[in-house]
Amino acid sequence: MERTRPLPLLDRRRILKGAALAAVPYVLLPETRAGARTPAVDHPSAEWQPATSLNYTASSRPTTYTVDRVVIHVTQTTYAQALSIFQNPQKKVSAHYVVRSADGHVAQCVRESDVAWHAGDWDHNTRSIGIEHEGWVDRPAYFTHTLYERSARLTASVCDRYGIPKDRAHIIGHHEVPGTDHTDPGPNWDWVRYLRLVNSA
Repeated sequence: MERTRPLPLLDRRRILKGAALAAVPYVLLPETRAGARTPAVDHPSAEWQPATSLNYTASSRPTTYTVDRVVIHVTQTTYAQALSIFQNPQKKVSAHYVVRSADGHVAQCVRESDVAWHAGDWDHNTRSIGIEHEGWVDRPAYFTHTLYERSARLTASVCDRYGIPKDRAHIIGHHEVPGTDHTDPGPNWDWVRYLRLVNSA
């Protein structure tokens, strides 16, 4: 039987390093970026559906900017298409949340700490949370009871987190942003009903 030759010093060091690394508990090893977890949503019942990072401004609100408004939008498209638009870097638009018409399901697309590009005005973008609602301004059937109810819960929780008064001066429509050419949420949006739901949530 032939005797095996001893390993060169460099190879023995590699083996020893590998054995030592194998003995290190996994909790002590740094987490890899590829395996990084999805960040927790800001609203407990929301599903994380991230916009591309090219469609919003990373920030650390409310440290960098005071959050004192909620802006109500209507997508003028379907829920799925709105999410697709926010994920398209050529569109240069996003909102923090999208609420689905049929069942009130909420998707979060941008962290509340970041600045979504939804209001068409930088000052209002920096100071507000943008909530899109699936539907069209001239199709009131999209404004279902469930959509109003789930959106109102979302808005109430945003107001509670940032100390925003639950009134029409601080919960505004996109059409009320200075300089905008948008008309949403439009004349079919029931503000009285919505604010009643926000205040009772």
